Amino acid sequence: MPFISQIKRQTDYNLFSSTTPIVIDNGASNFRIGWAGENDPRVIFRNIVQRPRHKTTGETVSIVGDHDTTLLKYFDCSRSGPRSAFDSNVVYQFEIMEYILDFGFDRLGANGSEIDHPVLITECILNPVQSRSKMAELLFETYGVPSVAFGVDAAFSYKYNQQHGICDKDGLAFCPGFTTTHVIPFIDGEPVYKGCSRTNIGGYHVTDYLKQLLSLKYPHHMARFTWEKVEDLKMEHCYIAPDYASEARLFQKGTKEAEEKTRCWQLPWVPPPVEEPPSEEEIARKAAIKERQGQRLREMAEAKRSSRINELENQLRGLEFLLHQLEQVEESEVQYFLRETGYVSRQEIESALAKVTQSLRKVKGEPKGEQAEAEEKTDEKYPLVSIPDNMLTPDQLREKRRQMFLKTTSDGRQRAKQKRVEEDLERERKNQLDEQKRLENPELYLGEMRVKYKELCEKVEQRKRLKTNGNHSNGNGMSGGVGRGERLNAAQRERMRLLTTAAFDRGKGEDTFGAKDEDWQLYKLMSKDNDDDDEGLDEDETELARVSSRLQEIDPTFVPKPESGPSQPAADIPRSRPLTKEDFQILLGVERFRCPEILFHPNLIGIDQAGLDEMAGVSMRRLPSKDQVLEERLTNSILMTGGSCLYPGLGERLEAGIRMIRPCGSPIKVVRALDPVLDAWRGASVYAAAVQFAQQTFSRMDYYEKGEDWLRRYQFQYTL
Repeated sequence: MPFISQIKRQTDYNLFSSTTPIVIDNGASNFRIGWAGENDPRVIFRNIVQRPRHKTTGETVSIVGDHDTTLLKYFDCSRSGPRSAFDSNVVYQFEIMEYILDFGFDRLGANGSEIDHPVLITECILNPVQSRSKMAELLFETYGVPSVAFGVDAAFSYKYNQQHGICDKDGLAFCPGFTTTHVIPFIDGEPVYKGCSRTNIGGYHVTDYLKQLLSLKYPHHMARFTWEKVEDLKMEHCYIAPDYASEARLFQKGTKEAEEKTRCWQLPWVPPPVEEPPSEEEIARKAAIKERQGQRLREMAEAKRSSRINELENQLRGLEFLLHQLEQVEESEVQYFLRETGYVSRQEIESALAKVTQSLRKVKGEPKGEQAEAEEKTDEKYPLVSIPDNMLTPDQLREKRRQMFLKTTSDGRQRAKQKRVEEDLERERKNQLDEQKRLENPELYLGEMRVKYKELCEKVEQRKRLKTNGNHSNGNGMSGGVGRGERLNAAQRERMRLLTTAAFDRGKGEDTFGAKDEDWQLYKLMSKDNDDDDEGLDEDETELARVSSRLQEIDPTFVPKPESGPSQPAADIPRSRPLTKEDFQILLGVERFRCPEILFHPNLIGIDQAGLDEMAGVSMRRLPSKDQVLEERLTNSILMTGGSCLYPGLGERLEAGIRMIRPCGSPIKVVRALDPVLDAWRGASVYAAAVQFAQQTFSRMDYYEKGEDWLRRYQFQYTL
């Protein structure tokens, strides 16, 4: 059940007389305060304090109890988490305790700084004297309380249930609390402190364990697992398994019973919007818009083309006029004329004229034949290539080398262009033949294409494996471990041989490498791309891509294999998919009984202490008298109280565990308190309302007169 705080300020504080005690249940988890004689506490809140800073002003504020999420958005809580006044179940941070008491008395309706009512406050069993004395000092010195009484919360709960006939005067009280678990034996209605036992396991550890398991299981939703939400999930879904091992095997096998016991927590999720197909009107409207945009782009392109044609025609006329003027200039004035025009030679003017003419033909879209004729006329721009070197001056030799480089580059581009055209024609021819075969016999053609695709896939994968692991196998058809030399292909091995030969030939004497022109041919041989294997591999991959594309066109059921490289296998390629409702579901399966199991086996979280069932035997062995009849009376009245005893199945599991350590036939009766959470406060309220309560208090005058040492001998009597 979710925890619900009650922090509304009371308005009837002045209606109670000064003799009416105030009852405080100071638990490690929750703080409860109210008036003696009433059935329920007036104020309930979590026993924590938080001190965040305001995001704007930087002022530090104190927030006690449950924080309001709408209020905390104005504060920076990243540097100040919730703080408790407790170390385990003992109060030791009295500065924080003062904040909590201030808030509790204020919510109860107290107006002044002094509290003129007796106070009954609970504490843990065998509370250290220092903690008790500091609490008395805080109540007497700070709040001016007239008298104080200290009692154990589990004892008040046991006495309250004894009055209602739930348990007997002799019995055991199991109190699994927030941070610790106690077992207290009662004889004649009074707790026997020498027989008590304690384990540092409680509801806090169960919640923390559940939070860790859910965070590891669903790391993407870690921000959802707040302490309050995990606490609610624990109280709503966790249970105690009758047999932990068999229950775990049940979930391990994944039986139907395990599925029925699994609970689902659906996180907020909004399905992505489904895009509806556009209507015919929408398609027509978009087509019209696209057509208008295309028309506007065509008009802009036509205007730009006309402007470019005019510009090129003006340049062409200017160059032709310049050549015409150059023909009329005398030979002695040619250099002066060229310097005035900005050109170096007549050949440069003719080259510029040829380029402008070619650009103009290209812009006008004239056929390629005319462009080829124009290109043939431009052969004159390399006039020095065919002239022997002995007939040229040094300047002409430099110009000849430049023209040879330009001519070689131009020829290479023409050959590559011609090769691409031939490849396109060959590809088109193959596609036509494939289409003709498919039309003649579609089923036979599809089968052949599938067989060809499979063979190419195996061939490509085999060559990739050989390239990665080497060209040798271990005799079983599997690639073996080889060295780097065996992984090299033919071209790489040839380069290694050339390097080794060059180093060996010139390893002795003076290094004269580079003195001859023939030495530099070595670099050409090493950089020569004669890797036949790689060329074959490229052809296979190209054919595989073509066959795969063809199969996708003619076979709707065909799914190509994902490409995988040596660095990333196909299974490791990340694939994204849209999030679904199942991605926002938190499943609680084995965690439902695994987390509260630490109450019986604390070693699951690394705490080497006894479990609940073992603690009963420990407590009875610590009793001063070894009486078999007394032990039977104790086990015949076992009361479970405290917030952590609300798990379903706890009573049956505890009874089964105690039965295993008791003699055969021993009477064992395990009962749960009427209200395990509030019975401690209700028992203290009934006790404080009795007339004899004043005899059990420790007054302020006693505190000033006898001092703190008297608290060491203070003994509270629960039977009035």
